Amino acid sequence: MSFAPTSPVTGGAQTGLTSPTYTIASDTPPDSNAKQFYVSALGGTQTGVLAHSVAAPFTLSMFKPKVFKYLAPLNPVTGVLRGVPFNSYKVITRKGVLPLAGQSFKNALITTQLDIPAGSDVADPLSLKAAISAHIGLLTQISAGIGDTAVNGVL
Repeated sequence: MSFAPTSPVTGGAQTGLTSPTYTIASDTPPDSNAKQFYVSALGGTQTGVLAHSVAAPFTLSMFKPKVFKYLAPLNPVTGVLRGVPFNSYKVITRKGVLPLAGQSFKNALITTQLDIPAGSDVADPLSLKAAISAHIGLLTQISAGIGDTAVNGVL
């Protein structure tokens, strides 16, 4: 199983949260090409943050392509690929947040999408893994900065 996070998930550093952790449990995904988990409990100090509920969802999902795309044969005259299709994968975090005290929750969506050229999974898998590693490492390293920018608008 490739998308199999273990519980609890240790959160990235964020201003105002102390040692955040998220206890997750398997959930019914919104589509057959997905896996989903919900946050059943919070750890560390996260004053005012809620775990998953119907009114304020807190879910972590991953989607794969419903139909995988493959490389077409080479052009018989030029020997060149006619086009390279992409297989798209998504990781989505959905969290109910209050837009204003006393109002109903609205969902904040955080999406990372991977558009992988067909064939590269076989021809250059280590470069794909390096790109994903660097992306996740960057997000982990700048977690607090992304959170601060989402709150104060300063990049």
